[in-house]
Amino acid sequence: MTIRNTKHAFGTVTKTFHWVMALLVISVFSIGWYMDFLPLGMEKLQWISRHKSLGITVLALVILRVIWRLSEPSPHELGKLQIERLAAKAGHLGLYLLMFAMPLTGWTMSSAANFPVSVFGLFTLPNLVSPNQELFETLRTVHWLLSWAVAGLVGVHFLAALKHHFWDRDATLRRMLPGKLEEN
Repeated sequence: MTIRNTKHAFGTVTKTFHWVMALLVISVFSIGWYMDFLPLGMEKLQWISRHKSLGITVLALVILRVIWRLSEPSPHELGKLQIERLAAKAGHLGLYLLMFAMPLTGWTMSSAANFPVSVFGLFTLPNLVSPNQELFETLRTVHWLLSWAVAGLVGVHFLAALKHHFWDRDATLRRMLPGKLEEN
């Protein structure tokens, strides 16, 4: 297995970014969903703190991931149809935009509510805006809507990978899985 991408396969760094980000996004979404059902109290505040910390981790990693992706050529595309390749590019762009938008709206929402964002208790981020209840309410709605956009796009991404694997029988899914893919 190589660190860098090749013409036919993704390297270890790209695969690691993909699967760590996938786990983080699923975790942040799950925590956000769970904490919404908790009554206000210490347990809810602890889950909110975890949610914020993991969200900021997503933001930091997506910045690094974009830098890596821009510096590293991707393997050739496997989709047979031009519309499939365009849909894949649009889906990936949407996921990247959402991985930026979600933590930024969450951070700004916390700032507008005058609740600091502490990252795992190690440091506190500066507020992005002054306290503003109306902005907080707007951002809470936007953050919630974007979370469902993420869930939908992740679902489509997952189904597309399965389609490539079982219907098209190409290497799209296999070349993102851990391990070495034979060069074709």
